[in-house]
Amino acid sequence: MLMSNQLELRHIRYFLAVAKELHFRRAAEKLFISQPGLSRQIKKMEDELGLELFVRHNRLVKLTPAGEYLKKQYSIILQDLDQSLDHAKLIESGAEGELKITYIGSAMHRIIPQFLLDFEMEHPRIHIDLEEMDNQVQTAGILNGEIDFGFVRMDRVPRGIEIRPIFEETFSLVLPKSHHINCSNFTDLKQLRDEPFIMFDSSYSPSYYEKVMQIFDDAGFSPIISHKSVKANTIYRLIENNMGAAIVPTSLQEGYDLDIQFIELTNISYRTTLQVVWSSSNKNPILQNALNLL
Repeated sequence: MLMSNQLELRHIRYFLAVAKELHFRRAAEKLFISQPGLSRQIKKMEDELGLELFVRHNRLVKLTPAGEYLKKQYSIILQDLDQSLDHAKLIESGAEGELKITYIGSAMHRIIPQFLLDFEMEHPRIHIDLEEMDNQVQTAGILNGEIDFGFVRMDRVPRGIEIRPIFEETFSLVLPKSHHINCSNFTDLKQLRDEPFIMFDSSYSPSYYEKVMQIFDDAGFSPIISHKSVKANTIYRLIENNMGAAIVPTSLQEGYDLDIQFIELTNISYRTTLQVVWSSSNKNPILQNALNLL
């Protein structure tokens, strides 16, 4: 870290606040200090570093190229310091560490419960923080260091993220139990070409959405899409009330007691794969143990 004896951690926090807001008054309010005081501290930091970090023109504030670079580097350094402090607090409380894990909903039905049981047996003093979120939010959180690893349905990930398949499964057609088509008389999707379909929203997983659309393409028709949602329970409730049909990962039939039926699409070649993703630069010492267990 490029710091002189006079540059302190608070200067870095001050700098990052201004770099984020690009407005001295707003940054000062968030830091609970006066605007003149903040301006003096930033000027002092620039003098100590021998660098101009901001271009000030009337009320306009911009980062210089050096400022842009330090914003990125200091954000990483500060995040590492904060994570180290959190880890130290966990150690003091009797825990050995923490894992921040995120997932899309379908991962909770089969993979995550067993993983948690196995991991707790091997690492009973590790605190695990779980949160459901969509694919794009997960990858963004992994890249900025807020998430250790996540469970996604993606085929491609941004640079800097590692990806590993952990579970491949079939798709299933979901219909109301009262529907005239069932497991005994279902032959192919063309039987439903005039029925409305309820889809997982494409924003939740573009690659998953595209794969489902390819299933319809191979069946020879474009679906009538009546509703979209990111929640399986919402989709199932709509189906239960005769609002349409859906295509979902087969494991998503577990854990629901509704008036719906599942018909596994074993006659199509497409499969959906649950992947685990993490950052290649993640420094959490517990991460590799978790990945090995997976």
